[in-house]
Amino acid sequence: MAIFKVYYQDHNQRMVIREATKAKYFEAETIEQVRKSLAGQDINIEHVEELTEAHLQYEQASDDFKVEKI
Repeated sequence: MAIFKVYYQDHNQRMVIREATKAKYFEAETIEQVRKSLAGQDINIEHVEELTEAHLQYEQASDDFKVEKI
């Protein structure tokens, strides 16, 4: 299993505004698995990236860090 960071915006019908981008973290096998699990939601997925060990440690230092399992 790997941890993926998903950059998204709340509505998929609006123009993308960089300042409105949010992030969530998911534990999954592949990027495709993450995208499929989010497909039915009304969000605009901007980017999905697998976190390296160093990046994961950095993100874990944040109070907002929470991983959702798929």
